[in-house]
Formats: sequence, C-alpha cells, structure tokens
Amino acid sequence: MSARVTVRTRVHRFDATGEVSARADRLAGEEPLEIRLDGEEFTVAMRTPGHDVELVHGLLLAEAIITRRADVREIDFASGLGPDGSRNYNVARVRLDPGVHERRPPTRRQVYTSSACGICGTASIEAVEKQSAHPVEPPAPGRPLIDPAALLRLPERLGAEQSVFDATGGVHAAALFRVPGDGRPAEDPAAGRTTAAGTCPAGPAEPELLVVREDVGRHNAVDKVIGWALAADLLPLHRTILQVSGRASFELVQKAAMAGIPVLSAVSAPSALAVDLARDTGLTVVGFNRGRTFNAYSCTERIGPAAPPR
Repeated sequence: MSARVTVRTRVHRFDATGEVSARADRLAGEEPLEIRLDGEEFTVAMRTPGHDVELVHGLLLAEAIITRRADVREIDFASGLGPDGSRNYNVARVRLDPGVHERRPPTRRQVYTSSACGICGTASIEAVEKQSAHPVEPPAPGRPLIDPAALLRLPERLGAEQSVFDATGGVHAAALFRVPGDGRPAEDPAAGRTTAAGTCPAGPAEPELLVVREDVGRHNAVDKVIGWALAADLLPLHRTILQVSGRASFELVQKAAMAGIPVLSAVSAPSALAVDLARDTGLTVVGFNRGRTFNAYSCTERIGPAAPPR
C-alpha cells in the first residue's frame, strides 16, 4: 500500500476512566489533484492519491466532456511538484482529442471540489443534469437482472476488499459487478462448469467482481471505478451493478447513469433527489442493503428470482 494512500500518525487513546495510552495509527491520505484541460484550469479535487488516471477519466465522463477512452489523448502528471521541489503528481494536464471541443460546449467549473461533494464545483444548476452518451437500458419485462439473494451479498463482498478502510476506517469504497448474460464466459454454479453466459439465467449466477476502488470521497471512488471501465473500453456498462459503501446521493446516481449502469446499490439511504433522477433515467436505486434486507426505490423490475431454466 502506497505511503500516500495511508499516512502514519501518533494518537492518544482515552477510555471512560481517564486512562490514556499512546499508539501508532494510520490515517487515510487526502491530497489535492489539480486537473487542467488543454492548458485551462478545470477543477481541483480532494482525493486519496492512487488510480488518478482512472479518476480523471471517470470525472470527465461524469461531466459529459468525454464519452470514450479515445477522447483523451494524454494525461501528464510530470508538472506536479511539492514545496520541496519533489514530484508529487498532484497536477494532471489533460490533452483532449480536438473532436471533443467540436462535439460539446466547454464545461465551466469552480477551482475547488471537496472530497465530500462531487458536483459542488459545477457552475450552474442546469449543468448538474448531464445528457448521457450511454443511456441506461430499460428493464426487460419478466427478466430480472439480479436475484435478491445475490444482491444482498454484494456489500459483504465489497467489504472483504476494503484494505484501506481496514487500515484507517476513513474511506469510502465502490465496486463494479458484472451480471452474467452479456455474452462473456461465466461459471454456472449449478452445473459447476463454464458455459456461454448468454445461455445462463440472469439471477442464479453470482455477479462477477470486476473492480474495487477506495477514496476519502465517495464520488471519487465511483469515478475511479467508472474510469477503470472506460479505460478498458467496457462502456456502456449495461449488465453491471455499482455497489457503494455509503449513501446513494444525487451525484452517484448521475455518474452511474452516465456510464449506463442500471443498478446502484448502497448500504445507506438515498436522497429524494437521487431517487427522482433514478426514475427519470430508468436506473434502479437500492438503499439500506446490509445483508438481510434492502429497499428498492425505482425500477424494481430488475430485481427478482430468475425464471427456472427450460
């Protein structure tokens, strides 16, 4: 684990009796990342260092600036220097494909975005709701995407991969799962053999964990996950589920919709605006998914037992 992802510190632990003990501890790293687009200031995002190329790709997709990997010609971190002159990689100079500016108007951002807010640097209310180049596919009637039991297992599967949280207790996490049925090989748990995924029922097969990312900002973790998928040319993410460790906020629904992700599952509550946006975009929002029960707030047709094989 990188020294910048977690930082060692010294703490004094108190109990109710007043007893004090000193001990070493680890904190989650948080540093600014300045992003410049073709020489112009775009934003400064507070994030946990690591997977920064993915973060930049995911953020630019969420802002409707890019729609594919080829839209980014180059990301250069060489100009990021610390106070002592050492390289800290905290400046990302992005060179976009010239066609990007022809397709879309420039997006204006304030200079600073905190780790707590993914859209607070957006310059206008109208710019908050973006038009996705990868629209969410509508639910297939009578063909649920995910079995409720499999969906309930996703938070535990995410938690098992949260190494930075285990060390610090101070980061959010996001995971992307792929549901069999998109033409890729998948394990058929009933038969114990590999089959063509398109012939497997959608529900009983366990979703495949594709990627997990952690960050002090929950929106950063999601940007890194989606940026990973964009860099791997996997968009649109039509048969996937995004599991997050916190609440389902408006900006997370928006980011999922921009990537074509049909299901966002959270361990905590969604906001009213998040549910409104999910209904508008046809996205399924699940909240309070904590291993035993969950609440579904929109497009519930994607959840249900799969039909038995014929």
